[in-house]
Amino acid sequence: MSSILFIFFDMRTKQRAQVTASEQEVLDGVKLRLIEPQERKRFDHLIVAHHYLHSAEWVGERLFYVAEYKGTWLALLAWTAAAYHLKGRDVWIGWDVEQRRRRLKLVANNARFLILPDRHYPNLASRVMGLCLKRLSADWQARYTHPILVVESFVDGQLFRGTSYKVSGWTQLGTTEGYGRHCQDYYVKHDRPKQLWVRSLIPGGRKQLRAKQLPPKLVAVEDKVAPRCTFGVQPLREMMAYFREMSDWRKRINNYPCASLLAIVLCATLCRVTRGQRDLAAFASTLTKAQRRALRFRKKKKTGEYPAPKETMFFRLLKNINPRELEKALLGCQEHVLGPQTEADNLVAFDGKTLRSAGGLELVSGYAVNTGRWLGTEAVESKSNEIPAAQRLLERMHLDGQTAALDALHTQVDTARQIVQDCGADYVLTVKGNQKGLGKTLAQLWNGRKAAFPPSAAHATGGANAGAQSRTDRGAGGGNLCGQC
Repeated sequence: MSSILFIFFDMRTKQRAQVTASEQEVLDGVKLRLIEPQERKRFDHLIVAHHYLHSAEWVGERLFYVAEYKGTWLALLAWTAAAYHLKGRDVWIGWDVEQRRRRLKLVANNARFLILPDRHYPNLASRVMGLCLKRLSADWQARYTHPILVVESFVDGQLFRGTSYKVSGWTQLGTTEGYGRHCQDYYVKHDRPKQLWVRSLIPGGRKQLRAKQLPPKLVAVEDKVAPRCTFGVQPLREMMAYFREMSDWRKRINNYPCASLLAIVLCATLCRVTRGQRDLAAFASTLTKAQRRALRFRKKKKTGEYPAPKETMFFRLLKNINPRELEKALLGCQEHVLGPQTEADNLVAFDGKTLRSAGGLELVSGYAVNTGRWLGTEAVESKSNEIPAAQRLLERMHLDGQTAALDALHTQVDTARQIVQDCGADYVLTVKGNQKGLGKTLAQLWNGRKAAFPPSAAHATGGANAGAQSRTDRGAGGGNLCGQC
């Protein structure tokens, strides 16, 4: 039996490789598994001793595999987080810089692949690689709650031909530029470019990575990535301009003008930072040197650096800023971006929300239903409710000719009269089942109607001026909904 030969084509020498029956038995019986925690020390020792890089330093998320036959270790594979800057791979995928930052966890790097000494059977490398690629994504999902869509690896062309990658379906994209990462964002030229190999683990993996939106099951990957400022120098300067008229609560300004801090808050909000001062400080720490200069951070003379504001600075900002001035500045910023209000903004809804992690603070806001344009916000005072807050907000809003929609809490005389008489608007108020008297009156009015229910009739017959007059007359005490509330 041992004299039987199996013939295979050797991609490296371009000659047929002969495999004995015993060698084929090893290839057929090889098993691949994740190493156990107690085997990690042995794994690292073998990598340092026998891999040409002689290093077992791992980056980010990682998985370690061993291929064995009847308990004997044959090969080792280490998979780690993908390289951050990799031009050839990024062009091959087709994603932009921000997509790469938010989706890089869906790419893994084959950091080490080692066939142990005296275990070099023909075709063992390609067999082990194939077994690993079949299970890698599922194992990553089980360990880190997300799959792997694409894999990458580097091959030293002066030592290896990359045959096991080629026969396993990988694609060589060329060579790297010969730089190695030394520290964060710092690279050293080592004059030994590597071959870059890539492979998609699923059909359409590259397409998903460069898509405008990830599939729903992968959205959580992006949500876990800390937001970062994506605005350039000029947009940041424009954001600062919106807040230049804001009064500063401090008597002495050291490092951060008030307009700079508010521009960071606005920028962070647009970049989906949704919590408090701690997240704002973390966001500010990601600003580049050019962005910090644009925001007029003060430079430290000794170091030449522009330190980012800390959590305590944002706490004082949010506590002491004038809310009316801030509202005015934000509305001006919004109008600059969206343009003036149009007829599409004529239906305005008012709603109250309790903020998370804000000690129960409740806010009432007005916004245009059709366009989402924000129109103002008022805080609910302690031991009060939304009604007075909504009335204060109505006092400073321009609603002439528009329609205000509020929930059943606001279905009462003062709010209805304010909308009609003071604001010159119409209203849509909700009536619940516990408002039995009002509900009965509305039912009688509806059943006895002879024409369209006002104010529609006024608009249909008299135009805008007649409609405004009709609203004023009804508010003065006519037998209508406002008078009945």
